[in-house]
Amino acid sequence: MHRIRLTVFLLVLMLPLRGWSQRPLLNMPDHDDKLYYFGITFGANYSVYKINYTSSFAQKDTFKRIQPLWSPGFNLGLMGNLRLSRFVDFRFVPSLAFCEKRLNFQYGPPYDSVSERAIESIYMHLPFQLKFKSDRIKNFRFYALLGGKLDYDLAANSRSKRPNEFLKIAPVDYGLEFGVGFEFFNPNFIFSPEIKISQGLGNQLYRDPGLQLTNAIDRLSTRMIVISFHLEG
Repeated sequence: MHRIRLTVFLLVLMLPLRGWSQRPLLNMPDHDDKLYYFGITFGANYSVYKINYTSSFAQKDTFKRIQPLWSPGFNLGLMGNLRLSRFVDFRFVPSLAFCEKRLNFQYGPPYDSVSERAIESIYMHLPFQLKFKSDRIKNFRFYALLGGKLDYDLAANSRSKRPNEFLKIAPVDYGLEFGVGFEFFNPNFIFSPEIKISQGLGNQLYRDPGLQLTNAIDRLSTRMIVISFHLEG
């Protein structure tokens, strides 16, 4: 009888311990109290030119077709995060974006030939973002972001004097960005996968009347999809 009572007593003591051991561990519980923190970011991008054509493109038969194509690249940078309120942060994510935009174009008669050329860019990418956060659900959180960007293309060829240039690109661009992401809290860092769309508002075409493509294109703007992975402290 005493053994039965002792067994029941031990089971009663073990029940709360078992329930406590099954509770998920809350990683970095004081992180939301930080005024600011930093991180690193890396990821992949897919970029393309959005083209507005001139009236001479339709009126003349120099080109039958000028078609922009998506091409891959990658990003690498740093991140600074400033807490504005419980649900809103301000982020600055300076990075380098290595991009390639391709153009497929077909000449009109008498050539009727098809050509594909790549335009390589190395952007000094300076985005300023507002980050709208959800409540933290244990070690997970969802967020959305909205902001603007300023880009400087270190590989722009607007001043190039080489005779084999087929199109010249202005170095400065600016635009808007929006996206979504997720935060996964680990014991010592936060892992944040994110996807965003970046739309350039500036005209990156540098007009050179000596280039045939320049006479067919009125405006070039950059559109980019960026998949990033942030490691935050």
